Amino acid sequence: MRRIGALIFPGFELLDMFGPLQMFGLLKEEFEICMVAQREGTVASNQGPRAVAEASYETDAKYDLVLVPGGRGTRREVDNPATLSWLKRVHGDAELMLCVCTGSAVLARTGLLDGVKATTNKAAFDWVASQGPKVKWVKKARWVQDGATFTSSGVSAGMDMSLAVISHLLGKETAEQVAVWTEYDWHRDPDWDPFAAIHGLV
Repeated sequence: MRRIGALIFPGFELLDMFGPLQMFGLLKEEFEICMVAQREGTVASNQGPRAVAEASYETDAKYDLVLVPGGRGTRREVDNPATLSWLKRVHGDAELMLCVCTGSAVLARTGLLDGVKATTNKAAFDWVASQGPKVKWVKKARWVQDGATFTSSGVSAGMDMSLAVISHLLGKETAEQVAVWTEYDWHRDPDWDPFAAIHGLV
């Protein structure tokens, strides 16, 4: 059983978080999901609906996987010392760090992505890249794995990335089964990225 620490903050993107959690959550014998925020309680998403954090940065807990979503709130979180400190702390125990969309900007600000290949939302690529000048940013990628770090392109790409993580941890057949259960057309090729061209990156 692996425990997922799913970070939420004001202005997080709904699909960035709940798309991947849908995939992991179908494997209840393999993954336990815990929503984490700076303080316990409800946190408003970028779209309005609120999610409930049952753990805070002060909770004494270890997470095998840490999931960081994007959203407008990342513009604030890149300058939030409490969030950056928490990510640095939980990174030490985590088997994998996962970022969706502009969530990679927050992780980049911790320095934990320095020298690591990573990607992000192509519409916000320049801003995200400015948060981590020592990161090896990949302009054209649906998702990128570099060692124990997975990062994805924008929003829906997080679901493709999460299936890649499941394949990495539990095997391709398990990931394929989850894709069937969710009736999801999984983009298995990490280099599939039409949005890089749309946003003039390639």
